[in-house]
Order: sequence, then structure tokens, then C-alpha cells
Amino acid sequence: MTTKEKLWTYEDYLRLEDDRRYEVLEGELVEMPAPSLKHQKVSVKLLHRLLIYLQERQTGSIFHAPVDVVLSERLVVQPDIIFVSKEREDILQERAVFGAPDLVVEIVSPSTFKRDVEDKRKLYARYGVKEFWLVLPEERVIEVLVLKGQEYEVFSHAYEKGKVCSKLLEGFCVALEEVFL
Repeated sequence: MTTKEKLWTYEDYLRLEDDRRYEVLEGELVEMPAPSLKHQKVSVKLLHRLLIYLQERQTGSIFHAPVDVVLSERLVVQPDIIFVSKEREDILQERAVFGAPDLVVEIVSPSTFKRDVEDKRKLYARYGVKEFWLVLPEERVIEVLVLKGQEYEVFSHAYEKGKVCSKLLEGFCVALEEVFL
């Protein structure tokens, strides 16, 4: 569901009085569908692996949906998983993350495919997210993209089996078999 009657802002979004999940994309209020159980399983497995990695290294903070990431007054997203380095923890406030996380994970559902793969890819690049993970559970694919200038390029990619690695989180790799059981 989207609303196009007006240009929504973060302040408008905060005044909503229902319990549904929304994003504000370029001033458009977009209702987020509830994630499937497969989506949730993949999210939990990735989050678990990231938590183990970060407990050992203490290099930053990790959060999972729903968490508001306010990139601008008319751009509020709720990625599935985000990482913010210790050096940038000043963007973390009680209500939301105000600025671009260092790493964003989007677990792509059929209903959000275009938004996650095309639209958010452009938005995250524009706002300086250094690393963007696209996880496609239906296809059993994980693609790790790193920001080069104003665009992303593939750093690591696996389909059905194998592993992907982060450039940003040195030594962090995930086997697809662990994620897509």
C-alpha cells in the first residue's frame, strides 16, 4: 500500500497512530508487508552470525527490523539488519538511526523485489551506505555490494552454495548452507 496524496515527512510518520510498519520513500508513505516465516528464518540466521562476529571484535552496533533509519526528512527506511561502526555511533539516537548505516542487509521478498533491488540500491548509494547485502531467499542468493563512488559493485556473490564475505567487516563470511537450510 502506498499513499500519494501528500509528501510525507519523518514528523508526519511519527504521528501515525497504528501499529503497521511503514517506510517513507521520497515523501511517499509505503506500508510494509509482514515478513514471511522464511524471511524471518533467514534474518535470524544472519543476525546470529553477525552477533557472534561482533561480540568477538566489539567494532560497532547491530540492529534488526523494525528500526527506523532516517536518511532525510522525506526518506525513512526499515532495513532488515543494519551495522553502525563504533566511530559513527553518534548517528544512533533513542528513536532511530539518523544517517546512513555502514552496512545494510535487505532480505528480498517477492512483494518488495523492485523496491529492495532497484530503488533502495540507488538510495543507499546516494546516502553513502558503504556495504549493501541483498539476500534473495527464494533464489538462494546473497550478493554483497560495496560502494565505489556513487554506485555499488559486486564484492562477493554466491548462488545456492558457497559463501559470501564482507569487505567492511574483515573476516566475516557466511556460508549459504547456514542461511538457507
